[in-house]
Amino acid sequence: MKAPAWDLESIFPGGSKSEEYADFRKKIAKDLEKAKKVLEKLPGNLKGDGAKKWAAWILEMQRIYESIHLSGALAGCLVCQDVNDSLAQKIDVEVDEMASKWGMMWTSLESFAKKRSTGDWKKFLARKDMKPIGFPLNETREHARLKMPEDLEKLALELGVNGYHGWNKLYDKMAGDYRVEIEEDGEKKTISLGQNSARLSSPDRAVRKDAFAKMEKGWDQMANLASMALDFQAGFRLALYKNRNWDSPLFEALLNARMKQETLDSMWSAVVKGRDKLKDYINAKKKLMGIEKFCWYDQAAPVGKSDRKIPYDEAADFIVKHLSGFSKEMSDFSRKAIDKKWIEAEDRSGKAAGGWCSRIPIRKESRIFMTYTGTFNDLGTLAHELGHAYHGFVLKDEPAFAQSYPMTLAETASIFNELRVTDAALEESNDRDEKLMLVDQNLQNVFTFYCNIYARYLFDRKFYEERKSGMVGKEKLNEIMLDAQKEAFFGILDEKEGYHPLFWASKLHFFLTGQPFYNFPYTFGYLFASGVYDRAVREGPAFARDYRALLADTGKMKTEDVAQKHLGVDLTKEDFWADAVKRSLLDVDKFVELAAK
Repeated sequence: MKAPAWDLESIFPGGSKSEEYADFRKKIAKDLEKAKKVLEKLPGNLKGDGAKKWAAWILEMQRIYESIHLSGALAGCLVCQDVNDSLAQKIDVEVDEMASKWGMMWTSLESFAKKRSTGDWKKFLARKDMKPIGFPLNETREHARLKMPEDLEKLALELGVNGYHGWNKLYDKMAGDYRVEIEEDGEKKTISLGQNSARLSSPDRAVRKDAFAKMEKGWDQMANLASMALDFQAGFRLALYKNRNWDSPLFEALLNARMKQETLDSMWSAVVKGRDKLKDYINAKKKLMGIEKFCWYDQAAPVGKSDRKIPYDEAADFIVKHLSGFSKEMSDFSRKAIDKKWIEAEDRSGKAAGGWCSRIPIRKESRIFMTYTGTFNDLGTLAHELGHAYHGFVLKDEPAFAQSYPMTLAETASIFNELRVTDAALEESNDRDEKLMLVDQNLQNVFTFYCNIYARYLFDRKFYEERKSGMVGKEKLNEIMLDAQKEAFFGILDEKEGYHPLFWASKLHFFLTGQPFYNFPYTFGYLFASGVYDRAVREGPAFARDYRALLADTGKMKTEDVAQKHLGVDLTKEDFWADAVKRSLLDVDKFVELAAK
């Protein structure tokens, strides 16, 4: 069976030219204007009729939020299914502008909420219509107390559109336009940096080395501009933090993650104390590869192999089968998502790269984007994204505001699915090379989370400290990155040739303005999901109901509270993290044994 294209017509027929879609967006624009006029006339208190009017306005803002979310999700789907759809790209910008208008009005609510007495606010949240969204509303009030006055926050939002976020767009333009020349099958070709990055996972070390050299050369030429973009972006953040009286550059990231600094410190401490066993994995891999020096471009080098191509329908059946052993609901949901064509998996030109899942709460559906080519990696990606979709399914009947969960918990269901399917594939495989490949894929993930991601985190911390004193610049950025990599990779990479000092430039995550410190949530998500999965392995189907309840609470509790309530663990202590790290490294001995045969 050919991998299918998804069904977007059931959302709005006609794609980016859909009249229904256009009318839907026009209505949002009118609703925003109406909500703005209502806001201007709302009473300045929560007494009597005032509480009723504010509650009605908040519920209307929630409805508009859902509509904007749907418009943005569909625009993203349309852009990714056809990167040349210029109309869809314009719609994407249009939706961003609507979201900005919504955010400006929400800032007014923040300002109003923080001025209410604790008694009045608690009474307001106890209302029947407000209780289901009590947590996110209370969070809004708590965050407002940490911010600047309303007029300054609105000014920051407005300036950010063409200032702060502009540096991100400038970086994307630089990275997207640059081309490198390679030789393939005796022919010279010109490819993008993104296409060149794919060569870093080639089984041929000469290809990987050439890809790395081309990447370094390209970013070295653009490094001065990239450093300006990063410096000015960070400068904007630090100026904002200063005016909000936020001392730590990590403050916003932790606020977004709904977690404590103690939790983050405990996680990294457990990783650093437990990661030494990775040296056994890398040493065994070096022997298999016949190399003495392990370099940056060897991180994604595949070992073992499988010539087997897995048809899409076989992969789908495999996932459904092995989820059913734990939860019939998870299995049935995955079958529904597959059969209803919520998945864009067709291998064709003109699509964007990557894989993701987008929730469409109004329709109580999701859409999954990927390109399925029949590899084991594609099987894992399909399972991973179906996990995200299941998470959305669990939350589908919650109010829109209570469906928003932090990035730290966003990977729970996806990695859970991926671990279950990978374990099943290993159990069913009788081929040594195939087993070796699967175990290596698992350990590559661990290596990335414990070393590569940690280097990014260390870099960000040091960079922001340096930026407080002024512009940092290319040479200092290289130095900070080199120091971060030496600490994070703890002697694994070759001292002379193994590092990537321009990683700060080549990794787009450093330039994303929507999420500061776009690094530690990955390691957190992997370890937390691993802990949840271990509980599922030990307790079996009996844990399925508890697992569902855990996912249901991710939009209305702080991260530590979710773990305490559903797993009975304290994330601020090292115990949970140390156990998760230890379990993640059990595959090392298996890899060494397979490699030795």
